[in-house]
Formats: sequence, C-alpha cells, structure tokens
Amino acid sequence: QVQLVESGGGLVQPGGSLRLSCAASGSIFSAYTMAWYRQAPGKQREQVATITPGGSGGSPNYADSVKGRFTISRDNAKNTVYLQMNSLKPEDTAVYYCNALGPTGTAFASWGQGTRVTVFS
Repeated sequence: QVQLVESGGGLVQPGGSLRLSCAASGSIFSAYTMAWYRQAPGKQREQVATITPGGSGGSPNYADSVKGRFTISRDNAKNTVYLQMNSLKPEDTAVYYCNALGPTGTAFASWGQGTRVTVFS
C-alpha cells in the first residue's frame, strides 16, 4: 500500500512558479510510475503529468495543457515526486494530487488531501 502526502501549493500571480512535492511511503516507490493530477472547481480530476520508474530518473509525459510549462521529476532515494510549474495561468487553478499507477495506467493508491494552487491576477 502507498500513502501519499502532497505539499507546496499556494497563491501565485499569472506567470509565476510553484514547486509541488509528493512524499510517498509504505511500498516500493521506485517501482511505480507516478502521476500528478489536478481537479479544478466543478471539473473532473485530470492527469497532467506522469513519470516512469527509470533508473536515471524516469521518462516524463505531459498533458498538452501543461507541456512546456510543467516539469515532473522524482527522487527515488527520498520517495518523492515533484512538479515544477512555471508560467502559471489562471486555468491552472486547482487542487493537485499525486498517485501511483498500476500496470493498466490506473491510479491505485488512496488519494491524499492534495495541495491547492490558486493563480490569480
């Protein structure tokens, strides 16, 4: 079982940056593809970035809406996955969550509390 704790959210103006962290515990973190999701008010949760296990830090993949602005990374020694968010836009406002993905690409851990990101002008 994997337990997840997200942190790093906050208030930021458009064009600003934030770095989110997700600390995982309880299982073999390094064996799993990890993902960041977000849920904006009134919308469904969407996946924004994934990163494979990978001995050299993993291979990232991004939703089109964040490509070129967000960077996902992981530190297997610290059981932590990060999301560096640059050039933030008001539409990035959401609660951000991380999760581990199973073989079919489905999130399987219990969802954490998430961390709220608000981009305001």
